[in-house]
Amino acid sequence: MIRKNYCIPIIISVLAGTCIGLAVLLIQEKQNTSNSSYSIPVKVATPSVVNIYTQVAQKITLNNQKESKHSINLGSGVIATRDGFILTNHHVIQNAQSIVIALNDGRRTEAKLIGSDPSTDLAVLKINLSNLPNIKMGNSSKVSIGDRILAIGNPFGIGQTVTAGIISAKGRNSIGLNTYENFLQTDAAINPGNSGGALVNLKGELIGISSAIYSSTGGSQGIGFATPVDDALEVMTAIINNGEVVRGYLGMDAQKITQSLANNLSLPSNHGLLVNDITKESPAEKAGIEVGDIILEINNNPSKDPFQVRRLIASLKPGTNISLVGIRGQQSYQTDIMLEKQPTMQRINY
Repeated sequence: MIRKNYCIPIIISVLAGTCIGLAVLLIQEKQNTSNSSYSIPVKVATPSVVNIYTQVAQKITLNNQKESKHSINLGSGVIATRDGFILTNHHVIQNAQSIVIALNDGRRTEAKLIGSDPSTDLAVLKINLSNLPNIKMGNSSKVSIGDRILAIGNPFGIGQTVTAGIISAKGRNSIGLNTYENFLQTDAAINPGNSGGALVNLKGELIGISSAIYSSTGGSQGIGFATPVDDALEVMTAIINNGEVVRGYLGMDAQKITQSLANNLSLPSNHGLLVNDITKESPAEKAGIEVGDIILEINNNPSKDPFQVRRLIASLKPGTNISLVGIRGQQSYQTDIMLEKQPTMQRINY
């Protein structure tokens, strides 16, 4: 008679159960670590964030004589490509006579300014070093309010610093800092010196370039703004390819018409945009647009939001013809306008 050994299957079953249990415990422990620590995204992203030091000459009057005084300003930047293109803010490098980049690995080198875009407060620099740790790019269109994020930069020049927070709001476009605004808002601590630094998600991917703070004291009060990475990459590509960002230009300023505004001014329409400024010799002036006109449609699209219209005009190439429908007094009109190239440092809305 052959006796069956029932012990072997039992032992195998116990060992398999033990292995599965250990694997589950390891996964849970890894998840707990990731939930309680930001060390992984920090290790991924910090090598790509650099400190920027600029030398700026200032004219001062001493004993009735004008003299030049040199000062050192500081900011942050992000290595965007392996071949050394760096994203930062325009105001970080504005009027700089020399720009020095300090990498996280201790290397220092001078940078060349490729171009800047004051309208979005972005700039692109170039350094020539090997083995550059370019940052992983995220997708700011997939960012949601409430997402946890990290801000990495060089606040007050004390050295690279990481702060944590969440996305507080998206699409902030009426802060009054730039001509074209589409800010991510965060409560992560952002201070002077963080400008141009990285806003990253918990994968260590870049989702924004830290740009500004809203503060009555000059320090962080939990309201910081960053340019979404999708917008920043568009600007960077344009600067690298053309040396500048070329935008369409109409040359008018307008505000949204509300029911209250329509009632107070006895306007013939309770919707659209009310023109309140026309730039001299601009396409809008040449087309006969006047202050007080109401703009109802541009290219057959209703004109309800001045910020959306601003972005629409900017997205079109100079030489493009647009169709505009408006009201003057009680008379409606339609006109075609050829857009021109937006002048440098143009601060008008469209």
